[in-house]
Amino acid sequence: MKAQYQRLGISEKIYLLGKEVEQELNARFAAIDETAEYNQLKVIAAMQAHKVSAECFMATNGYGYNDLGRDTLEAVYAECFGAEAALVRPQITCGTHALALALMSNLRPGDELLSPVGKPYDTLEEVIGIRPSKGSLAEYNIHYRQVDLRPDGSFDYEGIRAALNERTRLVTIQRSKGYQTRPTLSVARIGELIAFVKGIKPDVLVMVDNCYGEFVERTEPVEAGADLIVGSLIKNPGGGLAPIGGYLAGKKECIDNAAYRLTSPGLGKEVGASLGVIQSFYQGLFLAPTVTAAALKGAVFAANLYQRLGFAVVPDGTEPRHDIIQAVTLGSPKGLIAFCKGIQAAAPVDSHVTPEPWDMPGYDSPVIMAAGAFVQGSSIELSADGPLREPYTVFFQGGLTWYHAKLGILLSAQKLEEVGLLPI
Repeated sequence: MKAQYQRLGISEKIYLLGKEVEQELNARFAAIDETAEYNQLKVIAAMQAHKVSAECFMATNGYGYNDLGRDTLEAVYAECFGAEAALVRPQITCGTHALALALMSNLRPGDELLSPVGKPYDTLEEVIGIRPSKGSLAEYNIHYRQVDLRPDGSFDYEGIRAALNERTRLVTIQRSKGYQTRPTLSVARIGELIAFVKGIKPDVLVMVDNCYGEFVERTEPVEAGADLIVGSLIKNPGGGLAPIGGYLAGKKECIDNAAYRLTSPGLGKEVGASLGVIQSFYQGLFLAPTVTAAALKGAVFAANLYQRLGFAVVPDGTEPRHDIIQAVTLGSPKGLIAFCKGIQAAAPVDSHVTPEPWDMPGYDSPVIMAAGAFVQGSSIELSADGPLREPYTVFFQGGLTWYHAKLGILLSAQKLEEVGLLPI
């Protein structure tokens, strides 16, 4: 085994360090596997309840009327997430598109959007209009307000109470940390926040950005009171097989609003051909619980290895997990770049490519991204990225198998050692 790792560029010192860390994680890994088993059975039960058949895998084109596979898949998603309805489409291009669709379809001019968990992910800043952009919510006279988390990561309940007003139509909660080092929100904490908000304003809609959190726990935010959850199929629920797509799940009215916005008033969910991707959507969802478990093991391994080496990590090596993202603060551009080079070098695709920072659309500073993925931008596959700004934190996620995630983390440490930034 050591020879195999050495063949891929891992020194004996790094290999032995990884082996020590892994041996201490047996109990954590067993718990992750148990959650995966629970969620696997949930997905199978939903597929059986809605009579998924070979006919569901047939491609449709044109208008896509009476697409059995598409309509059945949306029923399966709704069942898995405890929702009244779902919208699962290849026409939704990415997670940011899914979130923009949810917001733009359920808000009207004069409404106010409130984030009680601080600033949203960078790409949503232009959607909202925090940074001016064509077609933003701000251009449609939809206002935005946020309440930051307290320094310890807790909710500022009094600040939230003061921010809620007669114009507040929708509250958005980002489950994962984005490019921040705050704690990820558990489904239980999200439920507490929803109960507080609805206790003050019962008619307010609550949307949860569920990206990176699907199947990490046994329950999902709709079951904790969310009206709408949103995510990307090239993250957890696509299982590494979905080549594109996004989903929304929640109350039927919210889903209908989104469908009319995605297609056209009067058409809604009735149109939108599944083309040739529908079988990948089904099979990806089937695999999603075990693929998510592999990514979770990689995140736990990364936290423990880098914490042992003296780096600041969020979550730390012992904390419960509520998404698949691991943040590691490297403290310098050199460290951030070296880490990403290690992840790229571990890839099955484009391992010979060197990632470089660049000005990506939707971000306010140069970003470096490492991902040798079968699907472009798929962050359920082994990947790492981060903005080149202080404190130079990398955000690691994914790994379709635990073994691939492990290799990526070991190579990231190897690259740090090669540039003199690893304290061993």
